[in-house]
Amino acid sequence: MGQKVHPKAFRLGVISSWDSKWFARGRRYAQMLRQDVEIRKFLRNKLRDASVAKVEIDRNPNILAITLHTGKPGVIIGRGGSGAEELRRVIEKKFLRTKGTKLNLSIKEVEHPLSSAQIVAQNIALEIERRLPFRRTMRRALEQVMKTSGVVGAKVALSGRLDGAEIARREILSRGKIPMHTLRTNIEFGRTVAVTTYGTVGVKVWINHGEVFNTDEIQKSKIKNQNDGVPHRGT
Repeated sequence: MGQKVHPKAFRLGVISSWDSKWFARGRRYAQMLRQDVEIRKFLRNKLRDASVAKVEIDRNPNILAITLHTGKPGVIIGRGGSGAEELRRVIEKKFLRTKGTKLNLSIKEVEHPLSSAQIVAQNIALEIERRLPFRRTMRRALEQVMKTSGVVGAKVALSGRLDGAEIARREILSRGKIPMHTLRTNIEFGRTVAVTTYGTVGVKVWINHGEVFNTDEIQKSKIKNQNDGVPHRGT
């Protein structure tokens, strides 16, 4: 039996940190965790064309801070900030049921979208939904990723009824180095689903950004997590 471990969860506390930072006990913990999952699912579905790479959630007693990392900030912000304000109102109405809780919504641009595993996975899924040949889509995506500075290796895996085949299968294509068991290797992982007329196709992307040797930055990250007092492991 193969044992599968999430690349980021495997490196949490070593070279990576949590996407959700807050503290809660008992039933409150379950409620807040479920709300985090629902917020991320809602934002990724609503902003699917905005290339959302990551959603960070920070909680204080009366403040819910959501940070969107996106490759297309203009799509979310809209003309004169109208898009961001509308998104803020929708989130407050849908998720902030507790009175007195304020929402801080910030949008950050991803400097190199083609080096973000989640954005690459979303782009592949959109092309699969347009019925483009999956092999050509995989090769083109890997070529674009490998041209980005700082990328050492990349891997793409598709599973499902590829190109409408009767029997579902899994296809994997990789370039460069992807050492999955080295803790100091900064491997970014992204996954999504392409919805087609003949079923769903799973898309997974691994991108190797090289090894992390700067122990000072790692130690600072650990100290920050300890000061935040967050036992919750973000999804």
